[in-house]
Amino acid sequence: MRRKIAFKPITFLLLLITFASFGKEKEHSYSDGKDTEEEVKAYIDHHLKDSYDFNLFSYTQDGEEKHFGFPLPVILWDNGLKVFSSSKFHHGETVAEVGGSFYKLHHAKIYKVDGPDGHIVEGDDHHPLNEKPLDLSITKNVVFIFMMFAIMFVVFYRMARAQKNNGGMPKGLGRFLEPIIIYVRDEIAIPNIGEKHYKRYMSYLLTVFFFVWIVNLFGLTPIGMNLTNNIAVTLFLALLTYVITTFSGNKNYWKHIFWMPGVPWPMKIILAPIELLGTFIKPFALMIRLYANITAGHVVLMSIIGMIFLFENWIGSSLSFLLAFVLAILELLVAALQAYIFTVLSALYFGMAVEEHHEEAH
Repeated sequence: MRRKIAFKPITFLLLLITFASFGKEKEHSYSDGKDTEEEVKAYIDHHLKDSYDFNLFSYTQDGEEKHFGFPLPVILWDNGLKVFSSSKFHHGETVAEVGGSFYKLHHAKIYKVDGPDGHIVEGDDHHPLNEKPLDLSITKNVVFIFMMFAIMFVVFYRMARAQKNNGGMPKGLGRFLEPIIIYVRDEIAIPNIGEKHYKRYMSYLLTVFFFVWIVNLFGLTPIGMNLTNNIAVTLFLALLTYVITTFSGNKNYWKHIFWMPGVPWPMKIILAPIELLGTFIKPFALMIRLYANITAGHVVLMSIIGMIFLFENWIGSSLSFLLAFVLAILELLVAALQAYIFTVLSALYFGMAVEEHHEEAH
């Protein structure tokens, strides 16, 4: 009961910060002549998309928009390596000139333009026709991945050392993390992989569980660090599971794919390509499930917060705030649930790859 109550002030605080930051964006929108609906959409896009600077929040002072954050390095390959600071874009308002070439931000992507006053040319399908250089930039999501690596490394390294020096007993943060680690081992790894092989996969399962869980929690903050609603990140996590499963597969695993025992040989020929296709569908489902659930949750939550300003009356705004508060609490559950599902399915695929099939003699 205690743990359940502890989550509510955190959620309430995050919601208030998001509410306040959106209010600043709305105030700025009126000064720019934008209507509220456009600003709601712009705020949702800002929260979901990656960016070339680490912008925590912005505010308007004397008619000028102030951004609180720091720029990140932009690395492009365009007839040679081009490295410069994202501050040259001035948050997408100006064209950056580097070595005689000109670049402009458009929908969180960098395109080449003709000159300092160059524009993005769109085709009939509203897609830019400008040349797009190879982008190797250190974006906000990349910085957050480095941050997550540092946080998880320090936390678990200190936890392991403390437990070793304390006679195997956890202390500090380890007292909270150890039950979760034991749960992953006893309720996820052993039942799905088996006691004989589960230790080989524990490091990966624990890493992916805590990584997905923590980044999902950070994604609920208004600063817009949403790794798991970036399909490139979920694709890489799914590829890791696929590669580990493929290289762990024993002869029984591959036998059930290419020449399934116990069925007539004509059916074996038909089932072989279907089973082989299934090995690619499984990681694809992992990727889409994580990406779609997290993205949908963020879009709905940000849309409901935006409705507070759309109603412009105390009844509608109050109801929207209450609904957003309830949904934010639900998102805390979804953050942990998606980490659990991804870990369980990965463990299930590993268990299928190493399962030892003993045929009975007839």
